[in-house]
Amino acid sequence: MEQTPTSLDALFAFLVAGLLALLLTPLTTRLALRVGAIDEPNERSLHTAPMPKLGGLAILAGVLVAGFVWLPWEGESRAILLGAIAIALVGVADDVFDLNPAVKLLGQTAAVIIPVSSGVTVSDFTFPFFGRLDPGSVDLFTLPWDGVVHLGDVGTVLGIVAMINVINLIDGVDGLAAGVCAISAITLAIVALSLDRTAAGVLAALTAGAALGFLRHGFPPATTFMGDTGSNLLGYLLGAVAVQGALKTNAVIALFLPLIILAVPILDTGFVVAKRLKYRRPIYKADRWHFHHRMANIGFSQRRTLLYLYGWTLVMAALALALRFVPYSDDHGSFDPAWTAVMIVFGLLALAASVYLVSVLEILTLRQMRLRQLVGVRRQAGRAAPASQEVDEAVAQELETGSFPVVDPETGEFEALGPEPPGG
Repeated sequence: MEQTPTSLDALFAFLVAGLLALLLTPLTTRLALRVGAIDEPNERSLHTAPMPKLGGLAILAGVLVAGFVWLPWEGESRAILLGAIAIALVGVADDVFDLNPAVKLLGQTAAVIIPVSSGVTVSDFTFPFFGRLDPGSVDLFTLPWDGVVHLGDVGTVLGIVAMINVINLIDGVDGLAAGVCAISAITLAIVALSLDRTAAGVLAALTAGAALGFLRHGFPPATTFMGDTGSNLLGYLLGAVAVQGALKTNAVIALFLPLIILAVPILDTGFVVAKRLKYRRPIYKADRWHFHHRMANIGFSQRRTLLYLYGWTLVMAALALALRFVPYSDDHGSFDPAWTAVMIVFGLLALAASVYLVSVLEILTLRQMRLRQLVGVRRQAGRAAPASQEVDEAVAQELETGSFPVVDPETGEFEALGPEPPGG
């Protein structure tokens, strides 16, 4: 019988995974240069020089070594590590050959099915006001080899695949995906260990360690990119941790903890998908509507962008930890006034940070664009403010192209300017 992992095992796994990723990343750079896995700059890139993009292989090495040593070698853990290899191979193929989106999605789904078929699935959970729900008891269809696919299995596959693509989509500025994943994984590790989900806690810890080890090379100015190899892998591992460490428990709050912890990348993806649907563009088609692109457009350097988005992620992680550990309720509808006040403070801080960032990224930016058009036309044409339709068309053009005008400080006139290149 294998020994159950401990919190100390999680710490060791974190350190070893981080050290291996740190040491092996330079080797992946050489490999990327040899096989031609190079990210060439394009119109939506925030980097200006070709960059190798197989750093995710170093993350994979750290995860596998630490996982083989400190995870129990039983069904679920073994299947998660095998799935990690599979999803990384899909990422490598995409980094080298630029896979068709449908092929990549098929590969991601196949990799996720490996752990789900071995028990990493949400069979039941507790939802507020509805009580215990049991999607694992709903049979959808029977497989030829007498296996049964449940609603919970399908939901879990869809959820983890979605998380893979959420992390993949935010990986557009040096260090963003690695840093956000490290913060999220550390938080999930604390939550999982507190719920006695020790295997999930170790998995989250080694994920965080590997992400931080790579971040030493990926922080701006980066010397290499993790590529889809790394972003697919980190998204996959965070999804598996969320299922194993929180969603498989019957705690009411456990359903919401992963959503709060991963709120920043989820909101970013939701915002981008909504914009693509609005403009009738394919969901898989890349653009410049991500949070980090918008920050570049309004003049943020890469490091300032990371400061804001790391900070937002930390605030949401703090709220999740407060929900887990602050004894504001006895779980029977009775609330402690003092601790409830503490929770309100955490909630208000998270709300204030979210409103501020969303305002910086969208609401205030939209108002500023309208004001620029109004003032600019007045100054250049010497006439009254343009009609609302004219302004709306100009604003739509700015949103569509990602290009904004700037004011010449001497003449007061507007001149077209593309998205500002990232700074140090």
